[in-house]
Amino acid sequence: APSGLLSRKGLKGRVGAGIDPCAALKTAIELEPNGRIEIVFLLGQGNDRIHARELIQHYRATEVATTFTQVKQSWEKILGKVQVKTPDRELDLLLNGWLLYQTLSCRMWARAGFYQVGGAFGFRDQLQDSMALVVARPDLTRGHLLHAAGRQFGEGDVQHWWHPPTGRGVRTRFSDDRIWLPYVVVHYLNVSGDTEVLNEQVAFLEGAALEAGQDDAYYQPTQSNLQASLFEHCARALDLSLSVGVHGLPLMGSGDWNDGMNRVGNQGKGESVWLAWFLIATLTEFAKVAETRGDVEHASRWRTHVTQLKTSVEAEAWDGAWYRRAYFDDGTPLGSATNAECRIDSIAQSWGVISGAADSERAQRAMNSVREYLVRHGDGLLLLFTPPFDKTEHDPGYIKSYPPGVRENGGQYTHAAIWSVIAYAMQGEGDQAAELLRMLNPINRTTTRTGVYAYKVEPYVLAADIYAEAPHTRRGGWTWYTGAAGWYYRTGMEWILGLQVQADKLVFNPCIPKAWRSYSIVYQHETSRYEITIENPQGVSRGVSLIELDGERQLHGNSIFLRDDGQLHQVRVLLGEM
Repeated sequence: APSGLLSRKGLKGRVGAGIDPCAALKTAIELEPNGRIEIVFLLGQGNDRIHARELIQHYRATEVATTFTQVKQSWEKILGKVQVKTPDRELDLLLNGWLLYQTLSCRMWARAGFYQVGGAFGFRDQLQDSMALVVARPDLTRGHLLHAAGRQFGEGDVQHWWHPPTGRGVRTRFSDDRIWLPYVVVHYLNVSGDTEVLNEQVAFLEGAALEAGQDDAYYQPTQSNLQASLFEHCARALDLSLSVGVHGLPLMGSGDWNDGMNRVGNQGKGESVWLAWFLIATLTEFAKVAETRGDVEHASRWRTHVTQLKTSVEAEAWDGAWYRRAYFDDGTPLGSATNAECRIDSIAQSWGVISGAADSERAQRAMNSVREYLVRHGDGLLLLFTPPFDKTEHDPGYIKSYPPGVRENGGQYTHAAIWSVIAYAMQGEGDQAAELLRMLNPINRTTTRTGVYAYKVEPYVLAADIYAEAPHTRRGGWTWYTGAAGWYYRTGMEWILGLQVQADKLVFNPCIPKAWRSYSIVYQHETSRYEITIENPQGVSRGVSLIELDGERQLHGNSIFLRDDGQLHQVRVLLGEM
């Protein structure tokens, strides 16, 4: 403990490098024999001195018990929106509480963890996190969509990350950041039905453009006088992302989702296979949005580009047993059997499936290759790619500065591992998807003394990464501050248990282990409560044969319409052949 808390009567009040850096409050009390005393320390943050004083005065006059009760009620409302009960008790514990708590408290609000205390917003990062909150807190997702759009330059590119309240941040050539805006907008529209958000006016940023050969620039931009609708912000992001290289694939720039691959295409010629899938998925869905708004020109242009990307990715990215990951600036492939390192990368396979665009036979073969080369059952790991970078002649970027098997460099990057689970579920492989989800569940890593000593980190939150090479195999890396939490939540709810909210409808599209005979979900819709039982008498992984709502058979396929009538409704979903 800092010495001032133990050995001095008062604190010196000095700060500086190497001077026991901490924030500390200290008081002296005298306690009678067998006496009791309650001490309340108030730690907080205000926008300025006046606001801080207002907070102090408010909470001095508030009973601690009252405040604590309000906090608990707030969390119960958020986490109680959906509650599940499955044969997998460990899965229930994560889905019913921990994952949304991790996503909201750490990722959206604190934006800090024990390994990273930056407090910055990442453009792609919190957008992805907000997707997990659309059902429980759509207001937060909506607000963040507009907040993120406000960090876009008029040219269509965005700040890779920025610090509030000044807005200082970094302008980069990352190719995927901006695309997450329309991708997340589409998800928000589908779940909430709130199309009005597309008309919200948001200002652009203004700032110095990157010069030739410059990968990034850190500065504080200004707010432009130019405003545009959220739809226009999304359209500019997509229009800026249509350039392709010699293989007809999207230019990778100074990195795509994998930040560490920042020198694969930073000279402006390297191409990303993963980005092709991601663009196909986003352009396909956003073209529908444009069409409903009467923007036929954009819809047509984007669909034409999707067709071209599909042709290019099948012609230039298929490696024989899986899809390649990228092409370097000089045209050398990455993620190919011809490579000594990073021969197969998981996200180039999983997003072929998630996008719905990969040839079905090739997609099956690619996910079989993931199972063969990247799923390491003995260690309970699902690797990002293999083998790790170590001695390769081509410099992929700072990813190579990590030791082999650590973080992105061939370890388990949990965020990407969960995308593989989604892909298996989309292919109908319920046993495989659920097995991997169990493997990724931190609770299961600590069920034995050996597991505890190997893992070394908290068993109740997801770790961003797990090391894959001796002597640190199975050791957890960064915990708490990871986008894997939101993706794990969505995977469990939407793709495994199959609960998909679509505005005024509940759609059921599960993909479960064949051995599960039943599970249940409680869904709170406004003032109404839906108690849902899913039965699986035939032992199948997917396929809805019957839905009953309050005893009446439904004729809407695999969905029911929601009513805000203050009533308790019983839903019975029967899986099996029609």
